[in-house]
Amino acid sequence: MDLEEIKVRMQKAVDFVRADVAGIRTGKANSALVENIVIGAYGGTAQMRVIELASITVPDVQTIVITPYDQSIIGDIRRDIVAANIGLTPILETNLIRISVPQLTTERRQEYVRMLYKKLEDGRVKVRQVRHDKMSELKRAGEAKEINEDVKSRLEEELQKITDKMMENIEEIGNIKEKEILGG
Repeated sequence: MDLEEIKVRMQKAVDFVRADVAGIRTGKANSALVENIVIGAYGGTAQMRVIELASITVPDVQTIVITPYDQSIIGDIRRDIVAANIGLTPILETNLIRISVPQLTTERRQEYVRMLYKKLEDGRVKVRQVRHDKMSELKRAGEAKEINEDVKSRLEEELQKITDKMMENIEEIGNIKEKEILGG
């Protein structure tokens, strides 16, 4: 594993965190709240995400509007959004689904912040695991005399710099999301 591959693996962990925290409610309408909910469409024969089955718009800060490309699955979309248990109530209108996003209570905001911290820590653990795997590989290579001590030290330093950068990215994602959740 070279350092470029390590960077890619760590970036995937950061991207996963970014996508994961996007689904946390902030009290404001956001398409990310519903776009990745899996829908059992066409009698359950197709498992697709909302974003693949409909256009999602946010006309104002409290409303999400979902317009299915195929009107025959509008009921399936509504049913599975309710089943996802994300605290939103989809209402069927003529050819669309309207979701009003309620304001969050202070307790609910704190609960979402705790959830955010857990998701951020999961991301940090993934990044540290990638670093640990590479460090172990470097240690074995050094013990087997496949690389000299200077090269090993330089690679470990570079690896730590990459790790620190990814941790900063996760921290930044968390800070931005926490401000959104707390209404700032």
